[in-house]
Amino acid sequence: MTIQRYSASELNRCATELLVAAGMDAELATVVAQTLVEGDLLGHDTHGLALLAPYIKEIENGTMALSGTPALLSDRGASLLWDGKRLPGPWLVHQGLATLAPRAREFGSATLVIRRSHHIACLAAYLLRATEQGLMLVLACSDPAVASVAPHGGTRAAFTPDPIAVGIPTSGTPFLVDISSSIVTNGMSARLHKAGEQFDQECMLDADGRPSRDPAVLASDPPGTILPLGGVQSGHKGFGLALMVEALTGGLAGHGRADPPLGWGATVFMTLYDPEAFAGTGEFMRQTDWIADACRSNPPRPGISSVRMPGDRGMAAKDEQTRLGIALHPTIPSMLQDCAKRYGVAFPQAIDG
Repeated sequence: MTIQRYSASELNRCATELLVAAGMDAELATVVAQTLVEGDLLGHDTHGLALLAPYIKEIENGTMALSGTPALLSDRGASLLWDGKRLPGPWLVHQGLATLAPRAREFGSATLVIRRSHHIACLAAYLLRATEQGLMLVLACSDPAVASVAPHGGTRAAFTPDPIAVGIPTSGTPFLVDISSSIVTNGMSARLHKAGEQFDQECMLDADGRPSRDPAVLASDPPGTILPLGGVQSGHKGFGLALMVEALTGGLAGHGRADPPLGWGATVFMTLYDPEAFAGTGEFMRQTDWIADACRSNPPRPGISSVRMPGDRGMAAKDEQTRLGIALHPTIPSMLQDCAKRYGVAFPQAIDG
């Protein structure tokens, strides 16, 4: 499949116009579009514009709210709870960051939990907003309506991949950690299944609990599952991480897997930390810079050119794709072109050469 590049600004324009044409308020559409494009810029091409057509379908099905504001359910200064009312997840997360930043400066840290958000897209897409302000962000989410990951030792799905992300400022390139508590994600599993391909490692279980490389096990009857991080031997680590994410999201929100499913969405946890309120920003940077130097200068093992920090590749990809255009995964342009044609929106031309 040929990979074509597209102007980031044109993709942003197209995505915004599509969401508005589908009925979303312009303010919300602008933020959602920017977040999806940011995901692709950072190289997370299963959680960027690959989500736009599914989001449009959610709008058409009436399962994503298109306007309004979240409801404040609890506010104790440094801790808040919102009901997201099924509003677009990217807009809710950005509203949350704007709400938390001044409180983190005042209290040292501030936490927001959101119940009944719609899907929040790529977690890494939010981290720079914090690190560029010298703040550290911890962000996690779960989808109480979906289960595809088995607990360690089990064969029946109990969790989503339950991602957690951390944006850590340094004096140079920030650390942008975006991981899940499962070996692979639902998005990548669906992409490989559609292409008739398999993973390079056994990261799934079939319905009988046998390790498998085939993502098609998720669509079997009865379905298989995704293994927690650590796999068959060490999956207790991913299992433990998933339990932490479930407690931070569904537990603190008071809304999760114990409640009737509402459809594709998210329960969200986010905390902003201001290093100045602790040992000070200078001391924080001294420690993170030392870690960065120790890791990047670490002798690489055979087959590895150099050690890179989480975020190094993403920031390099963002710089390159901002200059040269976003290299969309070959499955994405046709999906977006179909949506654009249906709503009378101009899809951008690929960049030559």
